[in-house]
Amino acid sequence: MLDERIMRDFSARDEEEQQAFVTQTWCDNCQQANLGMHSVIEYEHKGILFIEGKCKRCDQPVLTELTDDDF
Repeated sequence: MLDERIMRDFSARDEEEQQAFVTQTWCDNCQQANLGMHSVIEYEHKGILFIEGKCKRCDQPVLTELTDDDF
């Protein structure tokens, strides 16, 4: 049980919300904001929602933890 992710449907979010999550990013590798991400998935892990993708510039993982403010 290494990965206890509960997959969610990112495409079920409205288009505007999807675009905001995909473009308003922070890449730890590039150390820059808003480079964008691709190959996006959404999942729940231990009761926390995450949106994860790959940086459009360096292709490294980009992870966004959703808080109550994001809903």
